[in-house]
Amino acid sequence: MAQKNSSTITELVLVGFSNHSQAEIPLFLLFSLVYLVNLFGNTAIIVLVVIDSCLQTPMYFFLCHLAFLNIFYTTAVVPKMLFNLLALKKVLSYEFCLAQTYISLLMGAAECIILAIMALDRYVAICYPLRYLLIMNWSMCVQLAVGAWTVSFFASVVPLHFTIVPFCGPYVIDHIFCEVPVLLHMICADTSLQETIMVIGASGILLLPFLLITLSYLCILVAVMRMYSAEGRKKAFSTCSSHLTVVTIYYGTGMFMYMRSKSLYSAQGDKFISLFYAVINPALNPLIYSLRNKEVKGALKRVLERLAVSQRQRYSLEMPVERICIPYYTL
Repeated sequence: MAQKNSSTITELVLVGFSNHSQAEIPLFLLFSLVYLVNLFGNTAIIVLVVIDSCLQTPMYFFLCHLAFLNIFYTTAVVPKMLFNLLALKKVLSYEFCLAQTYISLLMGAAECIILAIMALDRYVAICYPLRYLLIMNWSMCVQLAVGAWTVSFFASVVPLHFTIVPFCGPYVIDHIFCEVPVLLHMICADTSLQETIMVIGASGILLLPFLLITLSYLCILVAVMRMYSAEGRKKAFSTCSSHLTVVTIYYGTGMFMYMRSKSLYSAQGDKFISLFYAVINPALNPLIYSLRNKEVKGALKRVLERLAVSQRQRYSLEMPVERICIPYYTL
């Protein structure tokens, strides 16, 4: 295949699910529903944390960051995917493809680090409950959040910018969106350097936070086993179960996609894996954190009750005052 400068590329063909054209309409309806659940659920979490003082704690501060990146990530991927499911010409611009690649890499790296910080937060809360608010104060939370986004940027976007090379025609991407493992198949030159950088970067961004999460939960497990109260153990496990569920789903799919060589890629299998961590998992996160979390359900109940009271008060103020007519013969 002839080498061509990437600056001359205007469009790329995004195959997506065009090999299963009869399934495109049902998939459009399904993914539209999943995307709406994602937008509503993650936005609801952010709004709840902002307006309910009981949720303004370090754990929910980082959960807001997780909800934001879930919305941003899927918005960069899903609308174009939905459009292509209905379009006859399934293309996207070269610039938009690069933007998807940068965003998916940045958001993926940020999610790994934020999940690790949330595990560290649970470790401090359970193992050092009396010192928790002193250690995880708002200054520390802001520094950790800024650090997470900064490290994610320099560990993902910067290396990609300096190692991206021209693509080879035909410019056809057999995937649902643009991301690094798929674009490696379109590079004209030898991709050994890019593959090595991807594996090293994935090891740092995926494995190091995963090790921190594992160590945090091992310490939590030891601390919980030492508790005399069965109620205390139950409460400690319940505060961690939601986070552990999200970690298991996200890290399992992320490691499978990014920590392997190019020769092991499978177009159909990779579509399913990417679909899970880029589309389905962001919609599951708010459901997991809300359905299994009494604090979130309590906050939602309080907000709904306040809205109901506000509506009743407004209705009572807007009701017309009935005039009482007294017959003249009673005067």
